[in-house]
Amino acid sequence: MTLRVGIVEDVEQLRVEFVHLVSAASDMTCVGAFPNAEAALAALPALSADAVLMDVNLPGMNGIECVRRLIKQAPQLHVVMLTAFDDADSIFESLQAGATGYVLKRAPVDQILGAVREACSGGAPMSGSIARKVVQFFNRRGRAPEIEALSERELAVLTALSKGQQYKEIADTLAISINTVRKHIKSIYEKLQVNSRADAVKKLGGS
Repeated sequence: MTLRVGIVEDVEQLRVEFVHLVSAASDMTCVGAFPNAEAALAALPALSADAVLMDVNLPGMNGIECVRRLIKQAPQLHVVMLTAFDDADSIFESLQAGATGYVLKRAPVDQILGAVREACSGGAPMSGSIARKVVQFFNRRGRAPEIEALSERELAVLTALSKGQQYKEIADTLAISINTVRKHIKSIYEKLQVNSRADAVKKLGGS
């Protein structure tokens, strides 16, 4: 199956490079490239894209807010955030908004394309620094009735990840497969997204 990929990047040279990168992949095609969030929101939902490579720092509306609005219009989209730096706070907010992964702009070609493929296949890669952010988030919000508690196994996976363990180490420690580790992490992402701060505020406000 050919993956239909959109690109949102304000720097023209990078945008062109990402278009070439996606177009050169045998299993992908670029359905549109946009310089800002506003243009992406106006066009992407109608393009039947499977995935989007989204810059975090866009002029005007930033990438995080763009993800939040885009997911509402096209919930089937898998959004992979493009970041210049491994900024845990921005990445964490992006994941809460509905992104399913992130990749550094300077990452090798196979890593960028791999992130798109993994997101579209149901994966949700998570680094140790992001895992620590998630642990902190659930520690703060875990007692609120609006927030669904993590399962015991999900918590074990998340805790191990936050301590720097790799997927294979976690799988060996918990006597589960790497695919099961990925499924638990995907579930954690979903709970994080459904129960984001924005959603919690809406619930508390009765909207």
